Amino acid sequence: MTGAWDLLVARDGFSKTELVDRDVREPGAGEVLLKVDRVGMTANNVTYALAGDALNYWSFFPADDGWGRVPLWGFADVVESNAAGVEVGARIYGYLPTSSHLVVRPDRVSAGGFTDVSEHRAELPRVYNRYAFNAGDPSYAVENEDLQILYRPLFFTSYMLDDFLGDNGFFGAEQVVVSSASSKTAYGMAFCTGLRDGRPQLVGLTSSGNVAFTESLGCYDSVVSYDDLESIPVDAKTLYVDVAGNQKLRVRIHEHFGDRLVYDAIVGAAHMEGLTPPPDVSGPQPEFFFAPSQIQKRRGEWGPGELDKRYAEVWSRFTPKVKGWVDIEKSTGPEGLRAAWLEALAGSIDPRKGHVIAL
Repeated sequence: MTGAWDLLVARDGFSKTELVDRDVREPGAGEVLLKVDRVGMTANNVTYALAGDALNYWSFFPADDGWGRVPLWGFADVVESNAAGVEVGARIYGYLPTSSHLVVRPDRVSAGGFTDVSEHRAELPRVYNRYAFNAGDPSYAVENEDLQILYRPLFFTSYMLDDFLGDNGFFGAEQVVVSSASSKTAYGMAFCTGLRDGRPQLVGLTSSGNVAFTESLGCYDSVVSYDDLESIPVDAKTLYVDVAGNQKLRVRIHEHFGDRLVYDAIVGAAHMEGLTPPPDVSGPQPEFFFAPSQIQKRRGEWGPGELDKRYAEVWSRFTPKVKGWVDIEKSTGPEGLRAAWLEALAGSIDPRKGHVIAL
């Protein structure tokens, strides 16, 4: 098949990109060819690139030496199938490359979806290898496709982060301070925590220009600008959720809260320095939150389908709210995808804006 393409990103400098025309490999026995249809671009995709080597994100969609295909979340359609239970025309949601097409090898096919067991993905986290059939997905609604593209990977992380913290009694904290509070991952977590009885107080930290927007969400008990961090009371045991990935901010957090800081969770990297080794700090050492570990734990404890069912219930409460919090910007084609990537990389995406690209 001709007319296919890859958008490649230089692994030693993410602003360097190359659009390459290519032929699509025909699916072999047991394989399926997907046509990538609609994807989203957020700061989360920049995190995948930043952690590409450390957490093997580049390995999902291999490219030539020195280049990578950034993982995206979105919808694709089955255009050829040599796999039982996967029909041509089926629409799926899942982890996709910056490419027009993807060949997968489905296994564990059910009404809900399938797992890609391609050899190069065998040792990678299973949660990223699972694809959901729209027809069997309890969270899917056709009118919410763009919201699902933009929010589901982030909100699922938010949901699992809240679950992890709640599972650990919030480490005894009486207040939770969340950096990059205007980001989708941060306010998604705050929304989930806000549903809990007897929860800690939620304090959102954001730039001065985003204070008004963050307050308007109604997810936090208070919102403080980074400049005013030291105004946050230190009389309560405090848990820090680091979505910003700003190491100077981390030092200030540890210095301000001292022995009242009970836990420091690294969730993402909204700033380019976010995944560099953290500085020497006193008190609890930063710990990286890895959602797939908590997902695997809960699926083992709750049994088949229960996690998806519980998530769908919270997602159904979140979507009516988030419709008023985001302005969806749409673009098309590989050049639209490239422009969205560079905008996300520059950190210049307005917190109210969500970027969806039709390919």
